[in-house]
Amino acid sequence: MTLRLLLIRHAKSDQDAADLADHERPLNARGRRDAPRMGAWIADRGFAPDEVLCSYAQRTRETLDLMLPLWPAPPRVSHRADLYHADPGALLAALAGATGRTVALVGHNPGIGQLAGTLAGQAPAHPRWADFPTASVAVLAFEGATWSEIGEGEVLAYAIPADLA
Repeated sequence: MTLRLLLIRHAKSDQDAADLADHERPLNARGRRDAPRMGAWIADRGFAPDEVLCSYAQRTRETLDLMLPLWPAPPRVSHRADLYHADPGALLAALAGATGRTVALVGHNPGIGQLAGTLAGQAPAHPRWADFPTASVAVLAFEGATWSEIGEGEVLAYAIPADLA
């Protein structure tokens, strides 16, 4: 069975919100513009997930909320504190409990970008792959019956908001 994983970095957040705790920072105007564009890109390519594991941070929740209306069917969504600034090991541990065939992880750098690098059998020829900028989306495919069994995968697609301009 083929499993698909979407690794989504949250869209650009408001760095000027100094009065808020880091996990409470909202998206800025660019982030509110980019998130739905990337959500439409996901839908247009048939990559909409049936399950989403999302960091509980405001900026990740907002990113997801701007993508959800563009997908053909609502996925199961879980907002999780353990995904906030999670490293690749913690992201994989969370993913191991997923049951969907197409799962999205919505998170933060450096963890989400590092996980993409770890799981990609061959990195795509994209100049921004290594730094995984805000609102980036990587789609990987794996052969296996469960998420706890995955190893290296094939990168099916990778895009950043600037690619869609």
